[in-house]
Amino acid sequence: MNRTVLLNPALFALASFANLQSGRELPKQTSDYPNIIFILADDMGYGDVGCYNPESKIPTPNMDNLASQGIRFLNAHSPAALSTPTRYGLLTGRYCWRTRLKDGVIIGYDETPLIETGRPTIASVLKSKGYNTAGIGKWHLGMNWQTRDGYVIQDDLNNWKNDPVINQENEKNIDFSKPVTGGPTELGFDYFFGTLGCSTSDPPYCYIEQDYTVGHKTGCSSGTWRSTGEL
Repeated sequence: MNRTVLLNPALFALASFANLQSGRELPKQTSDYPNIIFILADDMGYGDVGCYNPESKIPTPNMDNLASQGIRFLNAHSPAALSTPTRYGLLTGRYCWRTRLKDGVIIGYDETPLIETGRPTIASVLKSKGYNTAGIGKWHLGMNWQTRDGYVIQDDLNNWKNDPVINQENEKNIDFSKPVTGGPTELGFDYFFGTLGCSTSDPPYCYIEQDYTVGHKTGCSSGTWRSTGEL
């Protein structure tokens, strides 16, 4: 039996599939370990899914089907009503305000990882039990970017939408051909494919596979694409 965990924080899905790997011992038979899929969607309310609200205005047949084959929880709590702190809480089991982020979300190239290397995550714990883990979708927890010619990334004070000059200067000096660090693959995920933040509104406007961008829009509004990998 193949076991996987998929974590998809809008969407981030964490998938973990059961698959015994050499050197890892499980206390039970592999068949006793279920496949696990976490789906975390931005801006989705409790009453939006049909299995919780038959009068929902949004058809959700696939989610309803998953619910019919699994377990529905009727008493759930979130550490925040925003994406970054919610993802942090889900992955680490900690309140996000224990990090440097006390309110809001993280935005921009200057945001280093909120989850420090070595901190256990739900992905690393499952991986230690023999699961293969993958994250698909929006990360939004910070990464480290490499720059050209020793440029030091400036703090944009999370104000890049109103004052984009610093963000544009940072973007201009980042070497998108080099790997990013501090992301999912260093925190328990065997595979990652997704975006740094909100794919339609937060730069860079490209996908990241494992530790490399696969396409990057040069400039926030230039409309020109530079390929840094295969889509």
